[in-house]
Amino acid sequence: MTTPGSDALLARMMAFHPKIIDLTLDRVWRLLAALDHPERALPPVVHIAGTNGKGSTLAMLRAGLEGSGARVHAYTSPHLARFHERIRLAGTLIHEDALSAILDECLTANGPDPITFFEITTCAAFLAFARTPADYTLLEVGLGGRLDATNVVASPRLCIITPVSIDHQQYLGETLPQIAAEKAGILKRGVSCVVGPQEETALGVIEARAAALGAPLLVHGQHWHAGVETGRLVYQDEHGLLDLPLPNLPGPHQIDNAGMALAALRALGRDAGAEVAVSRAFWPARMQRLREGPLLERLPQGQIWLDGGHNPSAGAAIAATLAQRAAGKVWLICGMLNTKDVAGFMRPLAPHARHLHAVGIPGEAATLSAHETADAARSVGIAANEAEDVGAALDLIAAQQPDAQVLICGSLYLAGRILRENG
Repeated sequence: MTTPGSDALLARMMAFHPKIIDLTLDRVWRLLAALDHPERALPPVVHIAGTNGKGSTLAMLRAGLEGSGARVHAYTSPHLARFHERIRLAGTLIHEDALSAILDECLTANGPDPITFFEITTCAAFLAFARTPADYTLLEVGLGGRLDATNVVASPRLCIITPVSIDHQQYLGETLPQIAAEKAGILKRGVSCVVGPQEETALGVIEARAAALGAPLLVHGQHWHAGVETGRLVYQDEHGLLDLPLPNLPGPHQIDNAGMALAALRALGRDAGAEVAVSRAFWPARMQRLREGPLLERLPQGQIWLDGGHNPSAGAAIAATLAQRAAGKVWLICGMLNTKDVAGFMRPLAPHARHLHAVGIPGEAATLSAHETADAARSVGIAANEAEDVGAALDLIAAQQPDAQVLICGSLYLAGRILRENG
C-alpha cells in the first residue's frame, strides 16, 4: 500500500486535538511508549530553551559541530515554507518518503486518542532521529520548556537557555520569574547548561533550579564573555580566548547568540568548529535579504529584508540591527497575530521607521486586521496606513521611493508565506 503524502498526513494530525496548544506530557509519554521509546535511543542531545535567539544559536552550534566533523540531527519549529524544515537528519532535511512513512507510523500507533499536532510530530522526529546514525541531536523547545513535548529526554548531553523575556503569557505566566521557571524546566540533574544574557530576576530563578538539581551552569558574564573588538568577535572563558570573524547572521544580538554557541562547542569539546560556527551559519527570516522572487520585481531598485521576530525583545534586536545597517529610515510592512504585544514590538522600531504599511496574514485565524496593526503603529508614533497585501504595499512604497529599504516583519507566519512565494 502506498503511504499518503506528508501534507495529507499532517492535515489529519491537525484535527486530533481541539486545542492548538495544551501543555502536558501525558499524551507524549503514551505515544512514545507505543513507539517503543525512540527518545531513549537518540544520539547525545543538546536541548535549547529560551524566548529569543534559540534558532540562531542552534544554527551556529550546528554549523560548528558539522565544521568539526560531526553528523548532527536538528529539530526546530515552526517551519517557514515546508514542514520538512523541522527535521534535519545527519545534516540533511528529511526526505518526503521518509517523512510520510514516520508520520503514518505515528498515526497508526496513536490510534484515535487525542494528541496535539506538535506532540505527534515531535514523536515522529524522535523516531526518525533514533533510526539514523548521528553524533548529536539538537532539540529546540517549541514553547516554554517544563511541559514542552521535547522535554522527555532523561539525560541530555547539554542544555542551553537563551535570553528569557515576556512572551506567551497565556501559557507560561504573566511575570518574568514565572516564565523563567518554565524555561528552566529543561534542566536535568547533573547536566551542564549554557545560560545566555538574562535579566536578574530570570537568572535568579534559573540558578535556584540548577542548584536544586546539581546542574552546573556556564553563565554569560560569569563563566564566558563575548564582544566585539576592532571588528572581530572575541570570546573568552576559562579555556582561553577565541578571536573570530563577526557572525555572518546580521545584527548585534548575534554576538550573544554566537557566544552561547561557542560556549556549547567548548562544553562539548568541539571548539575546532568555532570559526565555521560564526561564519557559515544560516537561519532564514532573521534579517534575511530577499534575493529572488516576484516581490523584488515590484521594487527592483530597492532592498527587501525579512524578519520573523514578533515580541518586544525581538523588536529591540531588529532596531539595533537597523541602527547599524540601514542608511536612513526604512519602510516597514508589518503583519502580526492577535496574541502578541504589538505596540511593545513596534515601539523600538519607531525611531528607524519612515512609514508602516499594515497587512493581515493570509490563512491565519489569529491574524490582526490591517486596521488594528496600523492603529498600534500610530499609537507608538509610527505613521501608518493599511494595505491589501504585501505586494500592494510594495507598489505604494515604490511609487514614493524606488530605491527604498523595506523590512517585512511582525510574524514568522508572514515570513513563511513570503519565503514560500519568493524562495
